[in-house]
Amino acid sequence: MMEYEPNKIDNEKPQGAAVEDVLAAMIAFDHGDARRIQHFLKVYAYASLLGKREGLPDDTQRLLEIAAILHDIGIHAAEEKYGSSAGIYQEKEGPAPARELLQKLGFAPAFIDRVCFLIGHHHTYQGVDGPDYQILLEADFLVNAYEDQLSEKGIRAFREKVFRTKSGRQLLDVIYGLTPEEGEA
Repeated sequence: MMEYEPNKIDNEKPQGAAVEDVLAAMIAFDHGDARRIQHFLKVYAYASLLGKREGLPDDTQRLLEIAAILHDIGIHAAEEKYGSSAGIYQEKEGPAPARELLQKLGFAPAFIDRVCFLIGHHHTYQGVDGPDYQILLEADFLVNAYEDQLSEKGIRAFREKVFRTKSGRQLLDVIYGLTPEEGEA
């Protein structure tokens, strides 16, 4: 893992480093893996947009954005340990390196715990317990649907089963050119 050192001012912030420092740290963590870096940057952008469109409070918005940046931090460990990047392995391997990175960047324990919870559940679609969790699921899917070249049928099924925010549904519909089917609102 390539090391990223935030500047001294960031270390003095009681609430942890700036989102930009987390971005830089995660880019350094995934150095040499442009595909994965592009993925988390897109998930971060969608999560940021959806959180703002849904009117999240500033502290929840910040937590969501940082969780989106770090959501796939366990993917390399999963591939090494299990020979797979399957979601279940990402969820299992992601919290530990995320915790270490966030501690180095000066985040509070409760904040770290929530981010690690989201990372450990970003492929788990039941038991969603907050808007940060819901929006992370939606943002990750917006990117995965394109990267995995999902069919319209698959996108519609996921929309109905998982998408809950008005902004997420609207964005999904616009991006993938979905029009309501008969009986859909």
